[in-house]
Amino acid sequence: MSELKYDVFNNKRDGVTRGVPADTKNLQWVSNTSTLIYNQQHAVLVDTYMTKSANQELIDWVKDHHVTVKYIYLTHAHADHFFGAGMIKAAFPGARILGTRETADGIPAVMTPANITGTWEALFPGNLPDPIVGVDDVVSDHFELDGQRLNIIQDGFTDTHDTTSLWVPDMKLLVAGDATYNGIHAYMQETTLHARQNWIKDNEYFKTLQPRFVVAGHKNPDNSDDPVILDRTIKYIGDFNRLADTAATAEDLYRQMLALYPQYINTGSLWSSAHAVIRH
Repeated sequence: MSELKYDVFNNKRDGVTRGVPADTKNLQWVSNTSTLIYNQQHAVLVDTYMTKSANQELIDWVKDHHVTVKYIYLTHAHADHFFGAGMIKAAFPGARILGTRETADGIPAVMTPANITGTWEALFPGNLPDPIVGVDDVVSDHFELDGQRLNIIQDGFTDTHDTTSLWVPDMKLLVAGDATYNGIHAYMQETTLHARQNWIKDNEYFKTLQPRFVVAGHKNPDNSDDPVILDRTIKYIGDFNRLADTAATAEDLYRQMLALYPQYINTGSLWSSAHAVIRH
């Protein structure tokens, strides 16, 4: 039996997309996940949160596990996954921030002074983590926690460029990052059809690993980490592609997807995705 365990913390926050129709107001929120992979002494924390207050809650939750955080692994360079890394590192002296070369290279463009002031501070006034930092150590295909191997899967383009997932074979645990969603409208604003086709292939590959647990980077906190979410992600992207091919307008695509997925949260993500794909 594996000596490793995992636990997931969910941060719920309001969506940031403007102009979403008011009739889905009760679904206009989003949840990020942060995953702790740990043994009796040490831990890896996968991904962090956007705001200072959310990361303080994360720090308190990690401390309740009474382990030393050795690594903070960032699955990709989206702000809602890496902004809190510096704050977590400060709370756990000695922790190192890990990411692939592509993640490390993608972070600086997101954390420019202009972006922080013009975008993120405007959205979350007075509530950004400090400091906001990048990767300490670049990793490529794996790293280890006390001899236990954690394999890095380079996903390519899913909801953004160069995302990654973590596969822990000893637990048959897949921490999918944003390559898989769970009860939440997937963020497709940055994608092309080719990227979305690659995204489907990633989830088909994940199925071949036969995971016992799959943690999505965004999940409805009421949902479990059942691997069935891989099939659901494949179906969701396929439905989006199919409907986008014939939808007359962005709102038409939005409404058709809502009809198929009426309980999925973060309708703002669907709204922005529909408008990015159908520009009329």
